[in-house]
Amino acid sequence: MQSILATLGYVLSADGKQVLMIRRDARPDDQHFGYYNGLGGKLEPDEDVVAGMRREILEESGLTCDVVDFAGTVSWPGFGRDGANWFGFLFRVPAWSGTPLTGNDEGSLHWVDVSAVLAGELPMWESDRHFLPLVFASEPRPFHGVMPFANGRAQSWSFSA
Repeated sequence: MQSILATLGYVLSADGKQVLMIRRDARPDDQHFGYYNGLGGKLEPDEDVVAGMRREILEESGLTCDVVDFAGTVSWPGFGRDGANWFGFLFRVPAWSGTPLTGNDEGSLHWVDVSAVLAGELPMWESDRHFLPLVFASEPRPFHGVMPFANGRAQSWSFSA
């Protein structure tokens, strides 16, 4: 299976109670329009996943990652446009420097309570609610999940830790 390789990062406040998220509200034709999400994007051919995560965080938020903690991976077969497969490397960013931007070409940036994210209080991909408790666990362990998509909806979720 060929997949688009990507990163997805969650920048945490100093106390770990908030996370910086993008609200995809810049382009109405965006498949993620209106949804909150972590920061990240496609890997470049010449970079490893941590370098890609650091680049994406800097580009999207203006922040420099001081610490990047691996959270896990998720394979999303059929998630992308025209059924493209995506494979994501997920990270927590508990230490960073700089002043976050208020937005970028994809949307506005917001500090939101992790508890609100986990409680489903924000418009997000409903499928994110399956893996985000693993990302934000009080004693996180790396996980590896598979979430097949069809017609824009997750069909199932399985993972190992």
